Amino acid sequence: MISMAEYRAIVSELMDELPAEFYRELTGGVIVSEAATVPDYAKGNDLFVMGQYQVYSGVRQIVMFKGSFDRVYPQADAAQAKEILRGVLRHEFRHHLEGLGGMHGADSLEAEDARQKAAYLSRYEAPKGDRA
Repeated sequence: MISMAEYRAIVSELMDELPAEFYRELTGGVIVSEAATVPDYAKGNDLFVMGQYQVYSGVRQIVMFKGSFDRVYPQADAAQAKEILRGVLRHEFRHHLEGLGGMHGADSLEAEDARQKAAYLSRYEAPKGDRA
């Protein structure tokens, strides 16, 4: 398991890979949290939030959850963590950029996330013949 210092350094390095324009209106910046976060729709201990784009009270920020990373990838070394976190961070920046551009249609990341959520939840539905 990588340390919090290693996690922060990796996230910082990955942030440096992105163009300055990506940070436009990201007034809350990128925050690293120690929390292990489970989405409110999770059915068990099988789903964790690795990163989250948040907009509240005019503040736009990205939160990266180290606790969730540790739960999902406890054996990851620094090189593996960097590749995984690159994908998570870029995913959250895509939410930010699509939000700034007003993109909310079927081709948006928001829509893709909704499809993935529906697929996850469908695994927990009772077969149609078992419903009363």
